[in-house]
Amino acid sequence: MAVINSIISLGASVMMPIIFFVVGLIFKMKPAKAFKAGMLVGVGFTGVSMVINLLLNALGPASKAMVARLGLHLTVTDVGWATASTIGWGSPIMPITVVGFLIINAILLVLNITKTVDIDIFNFWIFLLLGASIYAGTKNFWIAIIATWIIYALTLIVADLTQPIIQKQFPNKDLKGISFPHLTCVAWIPFGIFTDWIIEKIPGLNKINLQPEAVNKRLGTLGEPISFGAIIGVVLGILAGYDPSKVVTLAINIAAAMYLLPIMVDVLVSGLVMVRDRVDAQLKEWFPKRKFFIGMDTALLIDDPSVLATGLLLLPFAIILAFVLPGNKVLPFADLASLMFLFALVAPFCKRNMFRMLIAGILIVTVVFYAGTAIAPEYTQAAVMSHISSVKGFTAITNIVGSATTWVGWIFIKLAEMFQAII
Repeated sequence: MAVINSIISLGASVMMPIIFFVVGLIFKMKPAKAFKAGMLVGVGFTGVSMVINLLLNALGPASKAMVARLGLHLTVTDVGWATASTIGWGSPIMPITVVGFLIINAILLVLNITKTVDIDIFNFWIFLLLGASIYAGTKNFWIAIIATWIIYALTLIVADLTQPIIQKQFPNKDLKGISFPHLTCVAWIPFGIFTDWIIEKIPGLNKINLQPEAVNKRLGTLGEPISFGAIIGVVLGILAGYDPSKVVTLAINIAAAMYLLPIMVDVLVSGLVMVRDRVDAQLKEWFPKRKFFIGMDTALLIDDPSVLATGLLLLPFAIILAFVLPGNKVLPFADLASLMFLFALVAPFCKRNMFRMLIAGILIVTVVFYAGTAIAPEYTQAAVMSHISSVKGFTAITNIVGSATTWVGWIFIKLAEMFQAII
């Protein structure tokens, strides 16, 4: 376990280049080209991480200021996805569960049940976090592991089913042969489908088109991502009670993130495409009648203006919802700046219409708060079992951009506990 944890601690920026280099060699890429592809992926991930950190560092204090202005005093603290990933990888179920993931993916590929070859190993923490919460709630090692394996297999299948729609709805991205077995994002696809279906049936609302391209066409320069980011930054700065200098700084930082993120993702994708094309060609030679997808992180999608902008717009709504929802105990905190990830796979099913995405986002955050409130005891205990010492300062913890607080996580945790009570 120590070896695995030391490798995981290197982060995606180091893990993914190594994985892509090895995958390239397996599929008969020349070593020099495989190395270049891996390095481009690594540089891209590093660039994406730098820009996201810029965004998080800018939004974090603004989020805290908005929470403070509302005087929120809630007992379940959102500790963020970074802590959540540590809980997942540190869980007692981790070694057996991860080996199971690799075997399950291989079996499903051999049986032609899935087309997705999931190489997004770093994000296994998303499944492990849910498994750790199930283990904390049931105290049953094998119920937790088997439940996590079932969720993983289902996510691979859903990634296959949604891949063509995602590829179609992001026309400016080269997503051929790429799928997204990312449970945190996959879970919210039904909310995008439901919201889009409802709004289509409401006269007037169904005419509102806030696709980034439509906004850009109407507003010109003001509708471009860099300008839109600056405007959102000004609004968030005012809501946070910032003085003018801090408002301007926040606006520029968000505008910078909106402008730089697509550039960094393009670098990452350039390396990914080199490996993907080689893998695709080799698999067609080995399995001429089969089609395969490469499972990747939804970080490839958050640079889209509809995803990033709607995530920023949702931030003040999330804080207000935490205040007004009856029975909610979740204090949104560390993950407020990461809300855009909730939209990565919702966007295609709302046709990238930011109005529809925002409505879906309000519904999603509502469910997240109630799920987070309901499973806080299990989540907190999972952190204790993973030896996360920082939880000692909190009454209870959760995170709002993660697997345990999705409706899928909520249901599986409670069903596992019911099953444990029966046996």
